Amino acid sequence: MKSSILAISRTVNLLTASSLVLAGCAVGPEYKRPELVHPQQFRGAAEPADAQINSTDAASFADLPWWQVFSDPALHGLINQGLNHNYDLAAAAARIEQARALLGVSRSEGQPQLGYEGSVGAEKTFVPLPNAIGTTKYFGVGGALKAAWELDLWGRIRHSNEAAQANVYAQEEVQRGIMLALVSDIASGYYRLLTLDRELAIAEESNRAYKKILDLFTDRFKAGKDSQLPVDRTQGAYDSSAARIADLKVEIGKQENALSILVGGYPQAIPRGLPITQQARPNMPLGLTTDLIRRRPDIRKAEQMMIQANAEVGVAVANFYPRFGLGTLLGGIHVDAEHGISGSFGVWKVGLDMLGTIFSGGRLESELAQKKAFWTEMIAGYQKTVTVAFQETSDALIAQQNLVARRTALESQVGALRRSVDNALLRYDAGRASYFEVLEAQQQLFPAEDELARTQRGQMQAMIDLYKALGGGWNQTNEQWNHPS
Repeated sequence: MKSSILAISRTVNLLTASSLVLAGCAVGPEYKRPELVHPQQFRGAAEPADAQINSTDAASFADLPWWQVFSDPALHGLINQGLNHNYDLAAAAARIEQARALLGVSRSEGQPQLGYEGSVGAEKTFVPLPNAIGTTKYFGVGGALKAAWELDLWGRIRHSNEAAQANVYAQEEVQRGIMLALVSDIASGYYRLLTLDRELAIAEESNRAYKKILDLFTDRFKAGKDSQLPVDRTQGAYDSSAARIADLKVEIGKQENALSILVGGYPQAIPRGLPITQQARPNMPLGLTTDLIRRRPDIRKAEQMMIQANAEVGVAVANFYPRFGLGTLLGGIHVDAEHGISGSFGVWKVGLDMLGTIFSGGRLESELAQKKAFWTEMIAGYQKTVTVAFQETSDALIAQQNLVARRTALESQVGALRRSVDNALLRYDAGRASYFEVLEAQQQLFPAEDELARTQRGQMQAMIDLYKALGGGWNQTNEQWNHPS
């Protein structure tokens, strides 16, 4: 038995040395990132990217953690709750664990495989006897250790490991993308809720104003100073504002429920912080366009998918070549038979196995063609992801620039309409204006105030969209995404 073990050991050493010499024979393409021509400046940027970098301590808006982007403490609490309890994030974490487990499976193919087998049994069989045929009973017990080790001469296992590792990285980027989208969605939903609060306050203010005018017109009608017409017209405006209040309360309830689910809870009331009119926005430098490609999780994920596809091409190429492996067996068996016959036997085997395909009916060629086509598909997906990233950044910048002018115009309009309402009331009290002038001034004011509130929300949404488009929080680890409270 000792000599058998020594023989197996010498053979293993010889084959291991041979595999190291032949390791340079790995086939298949090495990954090279496709060339990508992209703009040197974002469309809609107010100034060149380099100038923006020099104007602030942060190289880019995307370098800031989310709690420096959003200053509302109530929003901080919601985002932290979402990062800890959101179901999509939990599912993404589970997919990462799955990918890591599959990587372990892939890596195991390049390691020696050791197994065992054993048997215990009895048999009654025919045996030839002098001038007759008899039977004999056998009782046996045996066991063996088996070892196998595929020599990765053509890089099949190495490419398979590269594909599995790229899948792990891709799933990690998916998780980071979900985290960024979650932060953005919570902030967007929160600002929409604050906007609905503001619209409700405007509706309630208009309801009170219409009620005051309705009472005034009613008193004048009863005193015989006016007709029924202003009473009915004002009553209609009053009822319309009451209906608007009811609609807004429904929308607020639905928005609170949506935010509750987003942060991983059951429907409940959502705490508020600062009103939408007092929400602050930080400076928003863009950084270089080249930074966008290395920051955005969807672009990083798309590149990992290219790496995976390239590695799978290598696996398909290696499948055309024979597989070599070391196979060994070491064991023994003990047999007892009738008539006092018994014995023990040791067995061993060591050898180099080869497995290959001579004719597959075009299967190997088709598999290689499919993997190459998949590689081409991933390149197109990567290029599209980059262009969409530039589009989303440009959309946010264009919205940001134009909303400033819109907000300025609406603030001026609201101020003018408020003065118009005050003047109409004074003119009406002095008998120099009709009820229609007062009612028309109020009916123009309140919708303008709604538009101003929605524009203020639009500016916050543009900030969120820009942070997301630039790949905000890219330099934080998963643990650092929670606010350090």
